[in-house]
Amino acid sequence: MAFTLPALPYAHEALEPHIDTKTMQIHHGKHHQAYVDNLNKAITGTENENKTIEELVKHAGSISPAVRNNGGGHWNHSFFWESLAPNAAGTPSGALADAITATFGSLDAFKEKFANAGMTRFGSGWTWLIVKDGKLEVSSTPNQDNPLMEIADVKGTPILGCDVWEHAYYLHYQNRRADYLAAFWNIVNWDKVAERFAASK
Repeated sequence: MAFTLPALPYAHEALEPHIDTKTMQIHHGKHHQAYVDNLNKAITGTENENKTIEELVKHAGSISPAVRNNGGGHWNHSFFWESLAPNAAGTPSGALADAITATFGSLDAFKEKFANAGMTRFGSGWTWLIVKDGKLEVSSTPNQDNPLMEIADVKGTPILGCDVWEHAYYLHYQNRRADYLAAFWNIVNWDKVAERFAASK
């Protein structure tokens, strides 16, 4: 069964001014669509065509580079869109907030560590907040890899991710990745992150 591009849970312009409308249109409608199309091509007629995206991603490294890159791209972007929400500037609460403070010392310290992971990811990739062995950890992955993959340097369950490919921010921020990462906190859907944290336990 072929994969399809999921609809955004908000309008293209809803994340303005932090992520501009044109970037959202191209990022979702062109880049993510290409990952979906190329993933479908890579699995059609193979033993993998009826597997879930989670099954493909978990074993992507041993299937093929096309499945690793495009399966990862599809999963990562689907996860990313749900991690964001309009007018979401706020802070986590409850068990998630307690875990962030216990692990990193404070929310600001966590944000600094998360941004640093994004800034030090050479080239294209992602920065993640994951649950590993029941504890929070910040990590990053190259290209369209993610912490669910068996080939990931740091494996775990992602609960928040930020796309640091240039196509995610270059139209608005040019080479200012740090500004993009700072603006990211204005649109994080903390309710979704908390829901994923609870499910990971």
